[in-house]
Amino acid sequence: MRFGSTGESVRMALETVRTNKLRSGLTILGIVIGVLTVITISSIISGLNNNVQSWVDSLGSNVLWIYHMPVIGVQPTTEMLARKKMTYEDAMAMRDLPHVVASNAGVRHVNPIFQVGVIGVKYGTKKAQGTMLEGDTTSIADVSSLTFIQGRLFTQGEDDRAANVVVLGHDTAQKLFNNDNAIGKEVEIEGDLFTVIGVVDKQKQVFGGGDNPEDNKAIFPYRTFKKLHPEDKDLWLSVKYDDPKNRPLVEDELRELLRRRRNVKVWQPDNFEIFAPDSIARLWNQLTGGLAIFMVAVSSVGLMVGGVGVMNIMLVSVTERTREIGVRKALGATKRNILVQFTTEATTLCAIGGVIGIIGGAIITLLIRLVISALPATMSATWAIIGFTVSLAIGLVFGIYPAWKAATLDPIEALRYE
Repeated sequence: MRFGSTGESVRMALETVRTNKLRSGLTILGIVIGVLTVITISSIISGLNNNVQSWVDSLGSNVLWIYHMPVIGVQPTTEMLARKKMTYEDAMAMRDLPHVVASNAGVRHVNPIFQVGVIGVKYGTKKAQGTMLEGDTTSIADVSSLTFIQGRLFTQGEDDRAANVVVLGHDTAQKLFNNDNAIGKEVEIEGDLFTVIGVVDKQKQVFGGGDNPEDNKAIFPYRTFKKLHPEDKDLWLSVKYDDPKNRPLVEDELRELLRRRRNVKVWQPDNFEIFAPDSIARLWNQLTGGLAIFMVAVSSVGLMVGGVGVMNIMLVSVTERTREIGVRKALGATKRNILVQFTTEATTLCAIGGVIGIIGGAIITLLIRLVISALPATMSATWAIIGFTVSLAIGLVFGIYPAWKAATLDPIEALRYE
């Protein structure tokens, strides 16, 4: 095997690891920690991103939300809080727009301490606590793509006459009826009786584990809800439109309609907000962008420490093998041969650290998936490749100087070295 060949250099690196296990292990520990950090944090971010995207998709396609103030990524100002609320008539007017398929006016009951209503739903001796009360039009099924496991949604006739009917969330029905049929049963809510006509399937949530508040609710026809809580006027409007390519046009039409209905002057800014589920995804990506910067910063420290350690052990190796280098040069090895050999040894050491870090990150990712259901970690092949490539680069950068020092040794002086 010729001097300075890759195979010989790798063999020498592995020999160094075998003969100095503890020293080599401590040397590449920084590389291992840096790569392991990258793999672990990127796996958590990737898993959460997948969950958020899946949840956003479940909110409905081709959907726009309209509210009197921004609620995603913005701290409402006093002016925003004082704005006129959206109205039921606004939602009805939106249905006449050319590209609008359906529009819904939704409202939820909030108790005096500004938390979701802690209401109890009773059936016989059983009771579901902390149930959310919600009123919607019949378009809620079209806008939100509700899936029923029992029964149906209320009809327009039931809404018009404010019938005492209710659709229960999955967890609410489970607490009251277990797996029994809930259709036709009468439940007591705030002192009145309501006939159960449907049960909604479980809703997706961003983070796994724990109870989803969206599964513990009672959905009433809009006018039925207004009988229970006429004081609640904080409406949330949602619109489903026909084609994704028409979104800019639909937004413009909605904006023009609402500015006219809300008497907004030409020179005044909108006193309402139009946004879509992808606004949540964009906000989340901004948050995870900061976490990614933190990941790079933490892993960089480990990789730099590992790089210094590699340089240190390679300098020691050059000193220990000075006489050997002299013999090699005397037998015909060139500066380039020696330079390639020691650079490859340093890179091989870092590659070993990178592989160990990737394996460790994979094990931690698996443990997170098994132990913490709320953090659905998903290992990213891209980040594994990046981690391994960076470890090789660290070996190359920090191995250059020791390799250059070995390559420039005078062969006569090296042969005399004891």
